[in-house]
Amino acid sequence: MTTHRDQVLPLMLDTQAALIRAFEECDGECGGRSRFTSHDWERPGGGGGWARILEGGTVFERAGVNVSAVYGDRVPAAITDRQDIDPDAGFFATGLSTVLHPRNPWVPSFHANFRYFEVGEGHDVWWFGGGADMTPSYGFEEDARHLHRTLKDCCDSYDPEFYPRAKQNCDEYFSLPHRQETRGVGGIFFDRLHPEGPDGWDRAFRLVARGLDALVPGYLPVVRRRMRTPYGERERRWQLLRRGRYVEFNLIHDRGTQFGLQSRGNTEAILMSLPPLASWSFEVTPEPGSEEERLTEFLRPRDWLAARTVGAAR
Repeated sequence: MTTHRDQVLPLMLDTQAALIRAFEECDGECGGRSRFTSHDWERPGGGGGWARILEGGTVFERAGVNVSAVYGDRVPAAITDRQDIDPDAGFFATGLSTVLHPRNPWVPSFHANFRYFEVGEGHDVWWFGGGADMTPSYGFEEDARHLHRTLKDCCDSYDPEFYPRAKQNCDEYFSLPHRQETRGVGGIFFDRLHPEGPDGWDRAFRLVARGLDALVPGYLPVVRRRMRTPYGERERRWQLLRRGRYVEFNLIHDRGTQFGLQSRGNTEAILMSLPPLASWSFEVTPEPGSEEERLTEFLRPRDWLAARTVGAAR
């Protein structure tokens, strides 16, 4: 008998292969010949993963597309706050995570994660989660609009009221309270999606499938628009400082990082989300009127699909 698990994992692996082809092709457009390398791993206690990493590319300084499928007898502490979960019932979790850190400072970083979680032997306690977001060092409204339009079209096929909620969740989740700024221009984020009704699982599964299909058209047009923009040492320094903020979020707030470590996943695969280089400097103050200063106003939640707002121009 085909189980839910049997449906989700092939979707993740097929998407991984498609993303790798697309990212390698894009990197090659600027003369790069780097390829993703395989780093399969096994988890003590059950399951493992298939990590695929590209480093030192012409377009992508680091890119990772990872799939994991893990199971065990005890539910990790990161998700045992639900009252209907028996920590000793056993669990199964699978998902795809992709993170891209481009070399050119004018190209934004990108993150996406879609996952499925199941507790116990039955199918009553299950949910999907996921989302995608973009983190620029230099802000362009047309780039943010393109990503949000692509994601909204994906969400609307599931429920026209879903995108506003998923966007708000993303703005609230991918934020740095101690910096009083969002991590980037947002996107969508949802967790513990469990639609009611006999077709609830199938509806949620189709949403995740559409979300995975939206990653390449949502992000790579932005990459191709910016990847040949000239830059110098000033832009590179700024990029590394902004990457420092990315690191702060992932290590302090990100629940996916916490779950991966608590479930004894592969540490290298979990931390591949971090950029290869980042920096911190005390009390950085951008030059007044500069593109760097404008990013401060750019990194605030807004309706990117409404009329023109504010942002860097070039």
